[in-house]
Amino acid sequence: MSPVRPLCLLIGAMLTAILWGATASEVRAEGPLVFVSSFAAGDEGAISSYRFDPATGKLTLVKRNAGAEHPFFLALSPDRKFLYSIHGKTFSGKDNEEVAAYKVAGGELTLLNRQSSRGTASCYLAVDATNKSVLVANYTTGSVGALPIQADGSLGAMTSFVQHEGTSVDPARQTGPHAHCFVISPNNKFAYSADLGLDKILCYQLDSAGAKLTPAKQAFARTLPGAGPRHLTFHPNGKHMYVINEMANSVTLFDHDADTGGLIERQTISTVPKDFKGTSHCADLKITPNGKFLYGTNRGHDSLAMYSITADGQLSLIGIEPSLGKGPQNLLILPGGDFLLCANMPGNNLAVFRIDPVSGKLKSAGEPVAVHSPSCLMLVP
Repeated sequence: MSPVRPLCLLIGAMLTAILWGATASEVRAEGPLVFVSSFAAGDEGAISSYRFDPATGKLTLVKRNAGAEHPFFLALSPDRKFLYSIHGKTFSGKDNEEVAAYKVAGGELTLLNRQSSRGTASCYLAVDATNKSVLVANYTTGSVGALPIQADGSLGAMTSFVQHEGTSVDPARQTGPHAHCFVISPNNKFAYSADLGLDKILCYQLDSAGAKLTPAKQAFARTLPGAGPRHLTFHPNGKHMYVINEMANSVTLFDHDADTGGLIERQTISTVPKDFKGTSHCADLKITPNGKFLYGTNRGHDSLAMYSITADGQLSLIGIEPSLGKGPQNLLILPGGDFLLCANMPGNNLAVFRIDPVSGKLKSAGEPVAVHSPSCLMLVP
């Protein structure tokens, strides 16, 4: 081959990258970035970026962005230019947490501003598809809210706030509301909050342009008493919603009406073995992009429950795989559906698994990466 052709190819690749806003160093980089939050106070609190190699499953540290205290949960804007994070010098104390806005430049973050979450133990963030609103859930105080996104990616003060009310059956953990997530529907019309304290999925209409929340026609759907719903996710087809129940160690399937926002409960299935007698609490769940497999975390049993998804959305257990660390907190599935990343928060590591495309089973892709108290994983494709 003529030496001119490789040179032309390289120059062409660099010009393409420049047109898309990439730097020369990013041209040479392979694989997406993964931001990992370290849930800690002071200098130990950070949001670190790692480069993921899709050929090997290896993670390489790019940048440790310090100054983010208790960044429990992360959310990325649809245009990938801004990252939003929980921030609090104390967590679940007397003072409200904040939502921080960062500008993303490769693996580096630049703080734009912070706004009050109007609650404590703020635990979940979501950005709507039009890049106009950030939603937040507050666990201890049991509330949800919406903040407007300004033109420069910074956040305005909260424009919509809803305080959940009520109790459920567990006298230790359900004497009041505990909003544990706030997820936007695939069509961007509705937002759903799993409230552990109420055993309910609360449904809201979302006016993303005005960052406004109003109760949907079906204001809520119930889980089983004492289930303690924590996180939820939608099937890629938008017809099904899956809720992982922290207290009951189970996953519940709801049929989802995209036009009305309505939910109908269809199935509940365990995440732990039938003979398990210990203490365990679920945390997170994720679905492969092709909609074939679902994975959920067991903290205590320290494992990942693996399910296949049938054509009508129902789950069938494939098996239960060790999480390779203590307290699996958060999951991330790479866009191709070939890899799953697991943040073992009290285990201080990040485990990488290959996903078998036929069976859905997980297999370790190597030794877990040491990370201090990883609580959330966010992909920048």
